Amino acid sequence: MAEADLFDSAPAPDVASSRPLADRMRPRHLDEVEGQQALLGPDRPLRRALNAGNAHSMILWGPPGSGKTTLGRLVATHCRAQFLTLSAVLSGVKDIRQAVDRARMHRQTTGGGTVLFVDEVHRFNKAQQDAFLPHVEDGTLVFVGATTENPSFEVNSALLSRARVYVLQALDRDAIRRIVDRAIGDSERGLGASGVMVEEAARDLLADAADGDARQALNYLELAANLAQSEAEASPRVDHGLVARVIREGGARRFDKGGDQFYDQISALHKSIRGSDPDATLYWLARMLDGGCDPRYLARRLVRVASEDIGTADPRALRVGLDALETYERLGSPEGELAVAQAAVYMACAAKSNAVYRAFGAAMEDVQSHGSLPVPPHLRNAPTRLSKQLGHGRDYRYPHDEPEAYAAGERYFPDEMEVKRYYSPSSRGLEQRIQEKIARLRVLDRDHQGDEDPDE
Repeated sequence: MAEADLFDSAPAPDVASSRPLADRMRPRHLDEVEGQQALLGPDRPLRRALNAGNAHSMILWGPPGSGKTTLGRLVATHCRAQFLTLSAVLSGVKDIRQAVDRARMHRQTTGGGTVLFVDEVHRFNKAQQDAFLPHVEDGTLVFVGATTENPSFEVNSALLSRARVYVLQALDRDAIRRIVDRAIGDSERGLGASGVMVEEAARDLLADAADGDARQALNYLELAANLAQSEAEASPRVDHGLVARVIREGGARRFDKGGDQFYDQISALHKSIRGSDPDATLYWLARMLDGGCDPRYLARRLVRVASEDIGTADPRALRVGLDALETYERLGSPEGELAVAQAAVYMACAAKSNAVYRAFGAAMEDVQSHGSLPVPPHLRNAPTRLSKQLGHGRDYRYPHDEPEAYAAGERYFPDEMEVKRYYSPSSRGLEQRIQEKIARLRVLDRDHQGDEDPDE
């Protein structure tokens, strides 16, 4: 690929009109940036540093269309530095070296600095990320990385320690609306000189459909304006219906399969069920389905919820989750999705207990800490004459031959371990009955021994 494709620079004036509207309308100074006052407010450290011309390496973490590339450009502008860009999707170590060479040449010939903006930096592997380190250290370039993924997981700690992380928020509806209005009224870069009229209802729909992504809103606006001009002989007008046509095929909500947004949303769904809120449960389930999540994944997650958060308080929940998964497998979308929703609501309303979840975890910890303790002889299998001669199974008490079908005082743990009580049922749902049963059995144990419960 040619160098010009890797290192972006401003287009020549005679082709500026061919640039997409979203690119033409990029903020030219910090006051035009919308929705990031937490970072760029008058008294914020980043704003003060840029106003003073002090650039530093940074990682910009935020959703698509929140202004990461724009902010990278403004860093270079305010610090009077050369601006170079790389895409981690298209570039390799060779391209990084070329960028470094350009930065060195620029410093030698002009004495100026260079801001290297790396889009999708999380897609670079460790070796590629490490290639920046010496050049960031010696001041050859100011590194600005942009990512939609959590940099704590996706950016090497060595590079992360040399850059400050700034979190950009998704733009709210009002911010998107202001961006749309500015593009419509701007006669230099936007649609102000085009003669296209955009109705208020259309502007509102653009702000809603963008889902926090300014680039998306401007792309929709540009497509709608082009359609209006092509369909009208005079006085082209963009109305609500035209915008609806434009977004109909491309209006999917933000949903990043396998990325942070995916795990944030599944976390919200799980916690809504755990919190016994069926309405929030349906909302997050619908959000994930609307974004393209595989309903089978959601059904499998419900099976997990049934064991982790409901457990023996309502053992039916596990069967409900499995039934929902099987129903979806048989019916597919969209009919099978209703079964998944039914299971989610059932689990949100079910009695909750994590007693088994906690007990199992505690038992696993003991297994790992105690090692392979031998099975007590009276609990061992005795299928052969030799095993019986060795005492396997001897003195075992068969509970069905005991009063209440319970061998009071019997010990089932390894001899080298003290008796443990992992499972403490809650007083909710079926576990209330289980709690009463266990309490009764412990009374029998104490009566059998004639003294205190050995585990107290």
